[in-house]
Amino acid sequence: MAWDQALLDEAERTGRASLRLYRFKPPCISFGRNEPARERYDPDAIARLGCDVVRRPTGGRAVWHEHEVTYAVAAPLSAFGSLRDSYRAIHERLAAALRALGADATLAPDRPPPPSTAAHHFHACFATPAGGEVLVHGRKVIGSAQVRQGKALLQHGSILLAGSQHVIGAVSRRPQGAGGETTLSAELGRSVTFDEVADAVIEAFRGCGGAQHAAPLHFAPLHRPPPPSTSRFTDPAWTWRR
Repeated sequence: MAWDQALLDEAERTGRASLRLYRFKPPCISFGRNEPARERYDPDAIARLGCDVVRRPTGGRAVWHEHEVTYAVAAPLSAFGSLRDSYRAIHERLAAALRALGADATLAPDRPPPPSTAAHHFHACFATPAGGEVLVHGRKVIGSAQVRQGKALLQHGSILLAGSQHVIGAVSRRPQGAGGETTLSAELGRSVTFDEVADAVIEAFRGCGGAQHAAPLHFAPLHRPPPPSTSRFTDPAWTWRR
């Protein structure tokens, strides 16, 4: 999370757009920036399962990070436009990457969320798709969130390769809504690796993936000292601030 924040700071300072692809080791639960984690999740249940926990710099709801590719795009606002336009433009590229692998990836239509049928239920990130999110056969395969800081944005998210989000339900204080996610391995009927998805995403971003706003991205390994914000994201006071 500190690296993603550092890329956002760099995009705001220099106007350079960056794409980062990574995975969590060990597997981890991430909370959204403003999510009321203390109200929704049981720290004792998390401890019993031995799960690491972090709070993201972006919004949204909890995600279980295990069998996935996590992406982060940091860019000046001018590269992608409005919140809606940028969300869709980035997802268009990601959907193009999944189609290159053989998945029938589409974007969810823009529409208001359906009304809740039970006030005591709440949903994790992958439970229901929002407009512009990436679907395969109507089920969500990528969960994303975005934050804007000055003249720059950070959007990052989880591309599900396999597994499930059952851990989120296992540590929740209240019943979860039914999961609406799928995985690339389930959809393609084979094991899908981190490297092949990462390569497809890189190619889609190089070719703009059908997006209307061209934004040249910086491709380079991150061999730098830990970012200044590292201590913030390892501090339980931040992780459990709400």
